[in-house]
Amino acid sequence: MPKIIRKPAALFLVVLLVSACGKESAPGGQQRSTAPSDTATPAADLVLRGGKIATADPATGNVEALAVNGYQITAVGSNEAIAAYIGADTKVVELAGRFVMPGFIEGHGHYLGLGRSKQILDLQDVKNWSEVVTMVAVAVDKARPGEWIFGRGWHQDKWDSVPDDAVDGVPRNDTLNEVSPDNPVVLGHASGHAAFFNDAALAMAGVGDDTADPSGGTIVRTPEGKATGLMRETAQRLINAAMNEYNGRLTPEQTEALNRERVQLAADEALSHGVTSFHDAGSSFETIDFLKKLEEEGALDVRLYVMVRREANELLDQALPQYKMIAEGNDFLTVRSIKRQIDGALGAHGAWLLEPYEDLPDTSGLVLESVEDIEGTADIAIRHGFQLNTHAIGDRAVRETLDIYERAFERAGVDGRKLRWRVEHAQHIDPADVPRFGQLGVIAAVQAVHGTSDGPWIPSRLGDERAKSTSQPWRRLFETGAVVTNGTDVPVERIDPIASYYSSVSRMMVNGERFYPEHVMTREEALTTYTVNNAYAAFEEEIKGRLIPGMYADMVVLTQDLLTVAEEEIPNTQVDMTYVGGELKYAREINQGMSDLLLEGSSYADRASGDTPADTLTETP
Repeated sequence: MPKIIRKPAALFLVVLLVSACGKESAPGGQQRSTAPSDTATPAADLVLRGGKIATADPATGNVEALAVNGYQITAVGSNEAIAAYIGADTKVVELAGRFVMPGFIEGHGHYLGLGRSKQILDLQDVKNWSEVVTMVAVAVDKARPGEWIFGRGWHQDKWDSVPDDAVDGVPRNDTLNEVSPDNPVVLGHASGHAAFFNDAALAMAGVGDDTADPSGGTIVRTPEGKATGLMRETAQRLINAAMNEYNGRLTPEQTEALNRERVQLAADEALSHGVTSFHDAGSSFETIDFLKKLEEEGALDVRLYVMVRREANELLDQALPQYKMIAEGNDFLTVRSIKRQIDGALGAHGAWLLEPYEDLPDTSGLVLESVEDIEGTADIAIRHGFQLNTHAIGDRAVRETLDIYERAFERAGVDGRKLRWRVEHAQHIDPADVPRFGQLGVIAAVQAVHGTSDGPWIPSRLGDERAKSTSQPWRRLFETGAVVTNGTDVPVERIDPIASYYSSVSRMMVNGERFYPEHVMTREEALTTYTVNNAYAAFEEEIKGRLIPGMYADMVVLTQDLLTVAEEEIPNTQVDMTYVGGELKYAREINQGMSDLLLEGSSYADRASGDTPADTLTETP
């Protein structure tokens, strides 16, 4: 595990005194220093000064500087107050007016999925089916005979056109078969709730025109009954055995190397976007074992809050006590929650609705995991002290999930607020169910960027009236007392918290229109959803989400002040530096000299002796 830094007793007393000072707020919301007047102030390892630091702590407000010892914040306050913490070996970062905030906490994403998305074809920005086919053709030219081609990220509702013979708005695989007759092709939908396969892949899996639809899934077919190549929800699993056999060609060592690369790619991408903690929405016990091994090696650069996923109730009941991991010290792996999934995604017509789809009236969506099975998980979660987080996108799915939770609370005789159970996504909520989040203490774990990314086509699925009354009703959730968190669901969307923050405060869609703007968040609310609330949703509000003494020194330096910059300028904000536990994990390469300095760091003694380059913009005497 990462080294836990233990402070001497005297220093610990100082930190307690400093922390106590930090709880006072000055009149008018002005910053109040947490630095003691005692001249025996211990030197800090790191000082950031000369900026606007949003502590995300209402009692402390915004400050100019902060000091770090080990992996924790020691003090925050004015430049003058924090100057007392600068010693001969203190690294000093001159912020030059830049904006600092707690590191973004990704509230719902898929960590290894993010890493894997960097190893396969990235289809997020394709404009039409022809571009997809062209990318596959190029990959086939480079591939060995029989090698599988993987990709992810396409979304037919975001294309500029679809082929005339499309079925349910999605192409047939004919042209894909032409460019790849022998190499199996698997192209995942952006949502992850559907995938497209060529005939070679279907043949490898033994899937034909007569194959029956599995429970919770659909093999999309032409009017003549031919499989088009599109598989919705659980139908995708019909290919699993063939893919597993193909992946089985790798040795255990090669598989581990591939997974290690995925973890590193995910970390690099997260840190470059200012993400210091990540709620991983679903990993098996096997994957958790792998992540635990990496943590013990000190090979995790981003703090992970992992939800147990895809394990049967019987195994959960037996194994959960051995897998429960609560944050201790400078911890990088926490496991204390379970992920279930009651429905699919709206884009793939898999979200479970109270009424049929507007554009596909013969269905109201799909149930992926039964109410009865999730109900059993709920009882197991309470028995073992685990949080339960359930994927629910459609309004019927949200209602059923809240019903499951309420019944479980009543059976166990517990206050649901203390359990902090979550509804993941909570995209479409019937107005009658909105107050239940606050009443039951259930967290709405939303991804604001989904609203603006999907907004242009949501009315085509639901109709205007239903879309307006149910879609991402954040304002009503806040007003009725719910805790709302934020994220991106990466790799469904890119792991860009600034983009999701912009969606939160503007609800601006790519078409230049606002998606039911009456539900926008304030700047402060949006920042809270990405910091304090995400920490609360992981039972970690005492160590994460705020920049005050005793908290993790997880922080991000931005080029613009998210709280005051003009709304239209928010997307232009860039991440300059990302710190995790007081260590600089990412620095934007403005110029090579600056990058080298940031990554190596410089002490006050170095600068005093003239060893620091004079032209650096970030670290000066």
